[in-house]
Amino acid sequence: MLRIAVPNKGSLSGPAADMLHEAGYQQRRESKELRIVDPVNEVEFFYLRPRDIAIYVSSGRLDIGITGRDLLIDSGASAEPILPLGFARSTFRFASKPGAANTIADLKGKTVATSYEGIVAKHLADKGIDASVVHLDGAVETAIELGVAEVIADVVETGTSLRNAGLEVFGEPIMKSEAIVIRRTGADVDEAAEPKVQQFLRRLQGVLVARTYVMMDYDCRVEQLEKAVALTPGLESPTVSPLHNEGWVAVRAMVPAKEAQRIMDDLYDIGARAILTTAIHACRL
Repeated sequence: MLRIAVPNKGSLSGPAADMLHEAGYQQRRESKELRIVDPVNEVEFFYLRPRDIAIYVSSGRLDIGITGRDLLIDSGASAEPILPLGFARSTFRFASKPGAANTIADLKGKTVATSYEGIVAKHLADKGIDASVVHLDGAVETAIELGVAEVIADVVETGTSLRNAGLEVFGEPIMKSEAIVIRRTGADVDEAAEPKVQQFLRRLQGVLVARTYVMMDYDCRVEQLEKAVALTPGLESPTVSPLHNEGWVAVRAMVPAKEAQRIMDDLYDIGARAILTTAIHACRL
């Protein structure tokens, strides 16, 4: 069976489970379950701390895993991303009391508190900045108030928690992160496991496409078909079928979900009618 590591808690857990469910895989029913077997799909899921997943995958004990790009880099494990998943996006930034620092050069001689010591230490070293890094688990916003550090480095989504703590971000982002599928670096291809790995990746890619696109159907006059097709080119090309009423055709094409309303307006303006969109639950490209 294909052995896959999945986050057992935190911001990665719920979205990862939802995506796996949409991809047709069985998921655990209770949060206490640490391992389940999906015999139909020949997959075994292990629910682990997100920070540990890269370590398990790099050891070769598990074939692949879902974790955050930030957690992979921070771990220093010999694993590499093979598919970005588009959720749990975040930006890693420095923050301090207003006026305490404006650029990364201002960190020289200062102490930086973070839960991501590996990322921060490497970033400072790459920039040639001599600063101390203190590792803290959990929220690090109070580190400055309690005198543990002058600066913190943390994941920033909206920045609300930092502002509530009287802090502000400064300098360029350290890195941007999102959920990814990882595999051991330089892993020897197992002839038995590789087809299952590729099938797993295709299923997740199908979910990503299904979430990004909608199916659009509409009717239009033949003389307006070229203008309509220019608005809805589809992936290869749209499907066009003649209608019973002479001079009319039915068109079907996949369009980006975020542009669907604008496209419907444009189609209506050139004379298309009976325009509708439907969700895509699964696909293979």
